[in-house]
Amino acid sequence: MKKLFIYTTSLIITPILILILMTFINLSKLPDKIYTKDEKTVQSLAPIGNTINKVKNEKNQYEIKFLGMISLKSLQVEKIKDIEIYPGGNPIGVRVNSQGVLVVGYSEIEVDNKKEESPGKACGLEIGDVILKVNGEDMENSLDLLKTIKECDNGNIKVDLLRNGENITKNVHLIKENNKDYKIGLWIRDSTAGVGTMTFYDSNTKKFGALGHPITDCDTNEPFLIKRGDLLESSIISVRRGERGAPGELKGIFLHEDNPTGKIEKNTQSGIFGEIVNSEMIKKYSKPLKIGFRDEISLGKASIITTIDENGPQEFDIEIEKVLNQSTANSKSMLIKITDPRLLQKTGGIVQGMSGSPIIQNNKIIGAVTHVLINKPDTGYGIYIEWMLQDAGIIK
Repeated sequence: MKKLFIYTTSLIITPILILILMTFINLSKLPDKIYTKDEKTVQSLAPIGNTINKVKNEKNQYEIKFLGMISLKSLQVEKIKDIEIYPGGNPIGVRVNSQGVLVVGYSEIEVDNKKEESPGKACGLEIGDVILKVNGEDMENSLDLLKTIKECDNGNIKVDLLRNGENITKNVHLIKENNKDYKIGLWIRDSTAGVGTMTFYDSNTKKFGALGHPITDCDTNEPFLIKRGDLLESSIISVRRGERGAPGELKGIFLHEDNPTGKIEKNTQSGIFGEIVNSEMIKKYSKPLKIGFRDEISLGKASIITTIDENGPQEFDIEIEKVLNQSTANSKSMLIKITDPRLLQKTGGIVQGMSGSPIIQNNKIIGAVTHVLINKPDTGYGIYIEWMLQDAGIIK
């Protein structure tokens, strides 16, 4: 009798425990804010066995309840009418200056024909640190830092820096190199430049989005802290084809460097954003398209718009192989595969410089190309367009 009771109880409890586990797994992947155009989509967000209802007297606020009784999660649901933006696909030149001076490496100091450890390293400066001030003076660029160190009269400086978003102060004891000038023993950088692809332009706000991932320093692999930046017209002059284990690259040149087409204002996990000054190049090649949120994306056929030669932006076939649940912005939102034989023949798949190429499905912009798989050049990742629109300030 006791065994029967235990058996019967386990038959009742086990499905409930499984349901609870599945609920919490699904809820952990659900963001706190959802963008949608359809009320039916809101109802489909609740895990199986749970309910979702609008909170009374609260605008756009919904609540998920376990078995309709126990409150589990609150959601803010933004119902957005159709937004139309111009798809990019055109190559862009990116030229940015950092806020402060970025530490990218160490160098030893020679004293009496002997190598001494970098004073900066010895006093706690790390690769990836951004030097903001020295002895209370702002460091606008590398020359400012070099000049300040050269003019130091006692070999002791106070460095204010930014590390992982935290302000830190370090006291650094400089060393004279062979009894000449003081040295801090650091490799530094204050600017970077490269070629990428425009994702979209919004004619109502004059805002643009590009790349789909942050600009990172090539030595530290950390996001570049932008003080100011220019968006430049660019032209693709050659392609290095991607192979397994060796990413390819679009090689381009900057055009009209003294006449930027836009200003770069933000560098985030979702790309670079700012304001367009001259939109003629974008409007020349495209017409506005509606956006598609993640709930509108389906596995299967889609396309990307990108530029690989002098013919300008062209549309190429791809397959969306996987769509990922994400609670926060991430540049790897969906797995995509290049299927267009024209693009595969020319580039081998996804190559450097193609980041930002808009992804189109059902005549809607749903995202942008961001990464390639090193050992599968025809396969890579894309980001949801909503993450980019959110960082651009087009949707709140």
